[in-house]
Amino acid sequence: MRRLARNLSFIAAVAAGTLFGHQAWAADPLVPHDQSVYDAKALVSMACSKCHNVNGISISPLFPILAAQKPLYIEAQLRLFRLRGRSDPHAQAFMWGIAQRLDDDQIEALAQYFSSLPPAPARPSRDSALAAKGKAIYENGVPEREILGCIGCHGPNAAGINQFPRLAGQHRDYLALQVQQFHGLRRESEIMHRFVENITEDEIAAVTEYLASK
Repeated sequence: MRRLARNLSFIAAVAAGTLFGHQAWAADPLVPHDQSVYDAKALVSMACSKCHNVNGISISPLFPILAAQKPLYIEAQLRLFRLRGRSDPHAQAFMWGIAQRLDDDQIEALAQYFSSLPPAPARPSRDSALAAKGKAIYENGVPEREILGCIGCHGPNAAGINQFPRLAGQHRDYLALQVQQFHGLRRESEIMHRFVENITEDEIAAVTEYLASK
């Protein structure tokens, strides 16, 4: 958690610059509206690569890996960002301004681009016992404390289903942060609020360890 706090401090500093810059270009289109506007690689290079990398595998553990992500999930989230329907701090700091300048065709192009990329290479677990505990929670939940399993929405291999995102191979810190945001009601989702309302920090660490190693 100390490492997560250090990363959050770094991201906050970057966010301050992003928000300041947003004031100047919020009304401008992302790229000129000509025949090149729907070139996914051009869009990624201009709008996404600094945080998510051209190959969709972000370097910072607090920016999500988008490679092999479900296209419907990417589309849904970009539309939420554009409408400011996600109010978690990272959404406000980074994605509101960028998504505001995307139209529906550009959103679809980005979703198809990232979803077609190969997933991040598997990374061995740093703690096999913790990952085993996380696997049990992912698959079965913790029934005695009314914590539901994740497998029904995210699939047996955590590859995602329709609008439910791929979690396999995602950064540990990013996953932990999102669960914490849902738990603290700082990111909107009635489904996730119900799933994580009783979860502990130790259980978050276990589940994210398991998912990051897949």
